[in-house]
Amino acid sequence: MFNPVIPRVSVIIATYNNAHYILEAIASVFNQTYTSYEIIVIDDGSTDNTREVLEPYLDKIRYVYQENKGVSHARNLGLEMAGGEFIAFLDADDFFLPDKLAKQVAIFDTRPSLGIVHSGWRLINEKGEKISDIELWHGSLELDLETWVVWKPVTISMMFRRSWIKSAGGFDTRWHHGEDIDLVLRLSVNGCEAVWLPKVTYCYRQHHRNATRKSTHQAVSMMAVLDNFFNRQNLSTSIRKLEGKSRYYTLSWLAWQAHRNENLVEMSKYLRQAVKYTPLSMTETVYHWIDSFNSLYQQYGYEFDAYDLTNSDIWQQLMSDIFVK
Repeated sequence: MFNPVIPRVSVIIATYNNAHYILEAIASVFNQTYTSYEIIVIDDGSTDNTREVLEPYLDKIRYVYQENKGVSHARNLGLEMAGGEFIAFLDADDFFLPDKLAKQVAIFDTRPSLGIVHSGWRLINEKGEKISDIELWHGSLELDLETWVVWKPVTISMMFRRSWIKSAGGFDTRWHHGEDIDLVLRLSVNGCEAVWLPKVTYCYRQHHRNATRKSTHQAVSMMAVLDNFFNRQNLSTSIRKLEGKSRYYTLSWLAWQAHRNENLVEMSKYLRQAVKYTPLSMTETVYHWIDSFNSLYQQYGYEFDAYDLTNSDIWQQLMSDIFVK
């Protein structure tokens, strides 16, 4: 239950027009096996009935309405209000599994030097049904700066020590996408230690609205985040050497997003840009694109028709251009 006296964990929910799902998100916090928490809901200018559906719970949560400014502004306001030693972010259309807070806090309690505890997450459909579990620790990924630069962090399944986020100044509100990547990169470059909790703790909902966001804006922001990071003066030589690999994997992922949104022209644009940074031979690069598209579609519960893609006019033109060069 809500503990207004000494909450160790502040759960921050930034929401915009998610009245349909937000009660499920809040219920997942109420149902935690760990009870020393507070729930902070920042309503980022919702025009639906979010306030109305939350009315019965206003004595159990801290609710603030602000003009629509974006998720980074909303989360930063939540961080300003937070009293907990630890921070967990929860999107209003997602939910926690019951022992998320308990398991992550337990690791922090054994390792006072930690700044981040990362866990796995579950992809679910609009009905809340499981699509797949993402368990990246099986790849033996060390959660250090080299990993974050190439593979990109997923903050929704993390818990943070509040003092670390405070020292970093919270989220950079310049970025409309990739603000979570930027935050973790800044934390890591300053020495923030992170470890895995090898367990799925978070359910991330896939639905039409968040599957078809404008990938052009996403790409601009994410590449700007990388520009900003690699322009830092305090990066080691080993990290600078990863810039090409980082841009290659980012652009390849953006290409998959464009394909997922049925925008083959944009997909081709990102893959052409990725060619400039590939660490592989051209043949290996093309095979990697196909393999990564297939893997990502499998994660998200979709079939991938490689034959349809590779026989499209846009793909054929792409192959002609990159192999001629």
